[in-house]
Amino acid sequence: MYAARPAQPDRITSLHNPRIKEVLRLQDKAAERRRQGITLVEGYRELTNARQAGWQVATLFVCEELAGPDLSQQLAEPARLVPRPYEYLPVSAAVFAKLAVRERSDGVLALLRTPRRTLADLVLPENPLVLVLEAVEKPGNLGAILRTADAAPAHAVLVGDPRTDLYNPNVIRASLGGIFTVPTVAAPMVEILAFLREKSIRTFAAALADDAKSYTATNFSGPTALVLGTEADGLTPATRQACDETVIIPMRGVLDSLNVSVAAAVLTFEAVRQRG
Repeated sequence: MYAARPAQPDRITSLHNPRIKEVLRLQDKAAERRRQGITLVEGYRELTNARQAGWQVATLFVCEELAGPDLSQQLAEPARLVPRPYEYLPVSAAVFAKLAVRERSDGVLALLRTPRRTLADLVLPENPLVLVLEAVEKPGNLGAILRTADAAPAHAVLVGDPRTDLYNPNVIRASLGGIFTVPTVAAPMVEILAFLREKSIRTFAAALADDAKSYTATNFSGPTALVLGTEADGLTPATRQACDETVIIPMRGVLDSLNVSVAAAVLTFEAVRQRG
């Protein structure tokens, strides 16, 4: 005998539904996301990137009016299997509008089980290119840097002493799913620097300093870690002193600095250019 397929659940139409209130709480509170081990992802493209990277879907909220009948059916089918790989919850357009972070959403929002990643889990190639961000605080900057890391590409992004949640919905949105395509680990900065020394990866601090060398005159062809700080404060003195070299992007205009995500892109693509 064949097991009966579970019926598709009724569509959620109330903003007061407990499941909807739970999603809103997860969106607002990083501590709650960490406690439950949940990451929220909006968008079918980003969901696809996450699943290809091995992330597991716990719950999927889909608005058929936005996603369309074909995609809605495709996403609903796995949830009817026994056992279910994930929970599928259809929602009304009004409910999804409350859940959506984007202005033009495609009607797909997933709760993913956040994997626990440590420095010890990183598998780097023989000649790695790594981006290191100290005390990053703006989700948009972190997301933009992750897009650069995917495009260049860099082999990992290490976030030291972060001031923002790595899996903040705005980080995921700004990265267009780059958080899933590039190995990313948050750890204390001292542990990251020790890890890089252990792996014989040369560290290059991006900073305004008298002893800084122009980035175009610096050799990034070997194992390289590009280390950047916040826009407001730059790198801490301890981190800068711990790095092997200091590099600078010469400024030819009136202003003396670039957005950190732009600086990261300039340095990363120069390193990739030097590697051929």
